[in-house]
Amino acid sequence: MSKESKAEGISFFQKYLSVWVLLCMVVGILIGKFLPAIPTFLDKLSIAGISIPIAILIWVMIYPMMMKVDFQSVKQVGKNPKGLFVTWIVNWLIKPFTMYAIGSFFLFTVFKALITPELATEYLAGAVLLGAAPCTAMVFVWSTLTKGNPAYTVVQVATNDLIILIAFVPIVKFLLGVSNVTVPYSTLFISVGLFVVIPLAGGFLTRTLMIKKKGRSILRKYLYTSSIMLLQ
Repeated sequence: MSKESKAEGISFFQKYLSVWVLLCMVVGILIGKFLPAIPTFLDKLSIAGISIPIAILIWVMIYPMMMKVDFQSVKQVGKNPKGLFVTWIVNWLIKPFTMYAIGSFFLFTVFKALITPELATEYLAGAVLLGAAPCTAMVFVWSTLTKGNPAYTVVQVATNDLIILIAFVPIVKFLLGVSNVTVPYSTLFISVGLFVVIPLAGGFLTRTLMIKKKGRSILRKYLYTSSIMLLQ
């Protein structure tokens, strides 16, 4: 195997990523069970019910990926719209509602005897919030692993980041209303601001300054290195 093909393959950590995620979930559950002081303290570090520590960790994860978003690529939308239409339809007309349906089925039917209705409703709200938010960072990771078209990936991400600014709040508010879950608009708008607007704006500004001072070649080298680090 050549050095180039070996470098492009997935590492041991990447191959068993699902295992590491499962282990992290187990550790989190154990901490909540036996060290309740830790989550209690972290709960205090929040704004409108949104955890600031989680927001910071998410920024660290997605910031390099946000620097890949080139909004000038939006001009290329008309050249190959079929893939974009599929992405938009799945992300905004199918995924949020199927997440709601699947969550409702398991939480209120399959696991009805195991959890209280109040807790099931809280879990459902979390599922709705997750289902209505396309994962910008992982799109680049998956594109890299599958050797996809990086330019087209950028167009997809850029357009979806623009759509999320408009569509996220009304879709989530509607689904949570159907679930009889009351979430203030302030929480939803702050969520969009913390998890989309701030890292996206920061990534755009950093990208612009780096291109201006160092050039696109240095930017591409940095983004490639940061992508590999996130995959390790």
